[in-house]
Amino acid sequence: MAACSPGGETWKLTGPTMGTRYHLTIVDAPDGVTREGLQSLVDSELVAVNQEMSTYIPDSELMQLNDGPVGEPVPVSAPLAEVVGLALDIYRRSEGAFDITVGPLVNLWGFGPTPEPQQVPAQAEIDSLLAQLGSDALVLERKPDRLTRKRPVQLDLSAIAKGYGVDRVARLLDDLGVANYLVEIGGELRTRGHNPDGREWRIGIESPTTAGHVVHKPVRVSNRAVATSGDYRNYYERDGVRYSHSIDPRTGRPLSHQLASVTVIADNCAEADGLATALNVMGADAGLQLAEREGLAVFMLVKTKDGFEERYSSAFAPYLEESET
Repeated sequence: MAACSPGGETWKLTGPTMGTRYHLTIVDAPDGVTREGLQSLVDSELVAVNQEMSTYIPDSELMQLNDGPVGEPVPVSAPLAEVVGLALDIYRRSEGAFDITVGPLVNLWGFGPTPEPQQVPAQAEIDSLLAQLGSDALVLERKPDRLTRKRPVQLDLSAIAKGYGVDRVARLLDDLGVANYLVEIGGELRTRGHNPDGREWRIGIESPTTAGHVVHKPVRVSNRAVATSGDYRNYYERDGVRYSHSIDPRTGRPLSHQLASVTVIADNCAEADGLATALNVMGADAGLQLAEREGLAVFMLVKTKDGFEERYSSAFAPYLEESET
């Protein structure tokens, strides 16, 4: 997604995090908050989130959990418990379409740290992993926060952690009294107040093309979080067949439907992030059924022979109406 806001007196902060970059736009910072001090606080907050949830930091809390005992409860931090709890909730709501134990299948298909396979994985390999994986192997307890892995599954929070990182930065800004901001990490974002022009923040939903950042539809989303999931940039082809990086944890295979991208608007970015992934896996029909059942604001672009077809939930319609005024 791309932020659409006119220029003005404002702070724009950026830095590396989670294998991508964060971008902040701050309007009318409160007295006592300096640009340098704010950047330092944001950097520290995101370092903490990475140390809790990264699979690329060997001694992160998540990796220590993955290397820990199986079959007994392990104490975890409140932030990790919060994110795992949300992931398990989305796992249940999506009937398994969102699964934070899917990592070994992603690796098998060549979309993890290992290179693309020379041959498509055999069904026997897929079935073997499917028998081991599944978030039903996780038991989360709160207060005290403990997590039990009933099987030796490996947790990967990459489909929800960027959204949670956005929420953590937003929470920091709220605590500092920052009233107008946009926080974005890797395309997931959250806004509050107004943009530099004194108007509502406008977000551009990208067209799912490889040509770059082309805005398909602008929407107004002040005081909301937005996340998008799609399969249109990360894929490879074997023998004329296109294999997407998005793996259906229920089948163990890359997605084969025509849904190109899903955008979700929600109160917090972690939920928007996880739901966008879940709905992308479910496909347009099942995904919109879930959206209507739960009152979710969802916008989809579906591939057709003539381009892309828009489909959206009833709860998303008001955002489109606002964008036209």
